[in-house]
Amino acid sequence: MESAEPSPKRPPAVGRGEKMRAAVLAATLAELTQTGYAALTVDGVARRAGVHKTTIYRNWSDSDRLVADALAGHFATDIPIPDTGAVEGDLRELARALVATMTTPAGRALLTTVLSDAVRVPRLAEIKNALFDDRFRRAEPVVTRAVERGELPAGTDPAELLRTLAAPIYFRLVFTGDPVDDTTADRAVRVTLAAAHAHALPAA
Repeated sequence: MESAEPSPKRPPAVGRGEKMRAAVLAATLAELTQTGYAALTVDGVARRAGVHKTTIYRNWSDSDRLVADALAGHFATDIPIPDTGAVEGDLRELARALVATMTTPAGRALLTTVLSDAVRVPRLAEIKNALFDDRFRRAEPVVTRAVERGELPAGTDPAELLRTLAAPIYFRLVFTGDPVDDTTADRAVRVTLAAAHAHALPAA
């Protein structure tokens, strides 16, 4: 008598509550990184997380809310604001932290999402704007302190300076695909400080 074929191995159960929620959100970020927003499915997330898709639908009404929660939850953690005593050191730490964050799987998931049709979804668009606005708001004291110490010209616009700092990094990440590392961050700092000292970043 032939033995029955073994049934497909299922992922280990992840339980309920916060443990289940953490597993599903982590699986969502992983799916975003691997497949992109357009190809993401609840079935794929459920398989990766080791839960049934009905479990996901009981907690999230659709995939857009699932993606929104995954991104917001990951990037909502407090970002330490550097205070090295010098603006160059502070900006270097900020730029290197940005590189470190955006080259992780979660960072790549954020980029692929905000560059896709997802930005047409109101909830995701709100989260994208909130995430970037929060980054600028938290980093503004770095510029304010530098102006007070006389390291930057009076009237330097903190938001404009921080956009100038981030722009070369995002250009490589989004458009050219060139390597992004600490060297990229340090070069962005030098360019930003040169622009500020040339009074090219005044407040509007």
